[in-house]
Amino acid sequence: MPRELSVGGMFMPSLLLVFVVALGLLALLDWVAGRYGWYRHVWHPALFRLAVFVGVFAALGLAAMRGD
Repeated sequence: MPRELSVGGMFMPSLLLVFVVALGLLALLDWVAGRYGWYRHVWHPALFRLAVFVGVFAALGLAAMRGD
């Protein structure tokens, strides 16, 4: 995976794409968790969302770096 992506002549870090994909996955997981009431079993939903985002972002980032 390249370290930088050229978008419109501007160089952006490649992990920005991973960040955007992780946000999309988090939105999907958050919708599913809210739809089925999984947040009733969590002590602090906001911290849980943050932890899920960090986990998803780390997993995607590691998977992207493994492709080098």
